[in-house]
Amino acid sequence: MSEAQTIQWFPGHMTKTRRKIQASLKLVDAVAEIIDARIPVSSRNPELHKIIENKPRIILMNKCDMADPSQTARWVSCYQKEGVLAIPVDCKSGRGLNQFIPKVRELLKDRIIQWEQKGMVNRTIRVMIVGIPNVGKSSFINRMAKQNRAKVEDRPGVTRGNQWFTIGKAFDLLDTPGVLWPKFDDPNVGEKLAFTGAVKDQIVDTEQLASRLLEVLRDEYSAMLAARYKLEKYDLRPLQGYELLELIGRKRGMLASGGEIDTERASIMVLDEFRSAKLGKITLEQVNG
Repeated sequence: MSEAQTIQWFPGHMTKTRRKIQASLKLVDAVAEIIDARIPVSSRNPELHKIIENKPRIILMNKCDMADPSQTARWVSCYQKEGVLAIPVDCKSGRGLNQFIPKVRELLKDRIIQWEQKGMVNRTIRVMIVGIPNVGKSSFINRMAKQNRAKVEDRPGVTRGNQWFTIGKAFDLLDTPGVLWPKFDDPNVGEKLAFTGAVKDQIVDTEQLASRLLEVLRDEYSAMLAARYKLEKYDLRPLQGYELLELIGRKRGMLASGGEIDTERASIMVLDEFRSAKLGKITLEQVNG
């Protein structure tokens, strides 16, 4: 079994972002936390929970089109038991986003009644959007605002400042830059964030990362792995991650000079195909119990 990489990533602007989020909380009525449906635990910043405290919150399980639907349903039920509203969404296709405004109004229904009793009918609802880098905040805002107003790039750390967006009648969103936390206590958390591209590929060993991902897929989604890379005739169970990587590289004809397998090229392909759901709908974290 290859070792989980120790991944640390906490640029200086992350500290500033945390302070900005704290300062902006008094300006909003609720917080929408966007997470990656494929890694519902690892894509939630534990520090955000402390910062947000008692502010009403809704969870948007983004990239649900890439996640295992049965696992997503279990996670929604799990959050419901904790008293948290969660909606599976896909910000690129727009799936599930029509539920967002009604669900926020449902979340704030008591507050809305109080506003109306004070004569504040149709008072603007303000929601802060938070989440780790590359989880889909800008794509969400672009979809809700129905135009490319927020900068979208498929790499971490693009949004830098807080911006307001009007997305409907009396409904505003406050965008915030993605924020990771100073230290991943569990190396598997950093690793899963790297699998999905939430931390920059430049700071990880790509071959080691792809080897670890292949071990996870061998254990949890072996049929999908075998089908994608035509490995049905092999017994994958005894193979280590790097052996799987070599096997896949050979099957795909990724040979370097001298007939050696180009494992670097194979690792980039495996990570890209996982991240674009070409291997299938996969969830790497499951509800306990």
